[in-house]
Amino acid sequence: MSSPILTAIQQRRSIRNFTGQPVDAAVLHEIIQAGVWAPSGLNNQPWRFVIVTDPAIRARLAEQTNYSHIVLAAPALIAVYLDREAMYDELKDTQSAGACIQNMLLAAEALDLGAVWLGQILKNREKVGRILGLADKLELMAVIAIGHPSRRDQQSERKPLAEFIVKEL
Repeated sequence: MSSPILTAIQQRRSIRNFTGQPVDAAVLHEIIQAGVWAPSGLNNQPWRFVIVTDPAIRARLAEQTNYSHIVLAAPALIAVYLDREAMYDELKDTQSAGACIQNMLLAAEALDLGAVWLGQILKNREKVGRILGLADKLELMAVIAIGHPSRRDQQSERKPLAEFIVKEL
């Protein structure tokens, strides 16, 4: 790959194993800043974030997902929300949240951190909101677990490109 961005896209892996080393708050802010630069319809920027590094809060959040071991192992979590009052189109705003999350995952890769997008926790989104003390106007989109990877040997493959292209006109 000739572009650092394309290289990061292809090298990024979901990291689920972390060292105990904390992630600096400034680095977490940098990751969120990358998310904020994602596209959004009408530039409404409907996303909101909660940074969680407190072990007691992480333990309570871990009870809300089948992936508790990841939540407990990650020294930092970023909960990504959409502000319903800032939204103008549910589908477009949900798509922008996905773009925001992808930007954050790529930022973590660029900063030599590991991260994984946790979506299964959404089944308990109301409980998560109560644990974090948030207003009902915020809708959980994902929790990103972030930390220093304990290993970087994850492998991944993709199907051939021809399987994805339906038609070329």
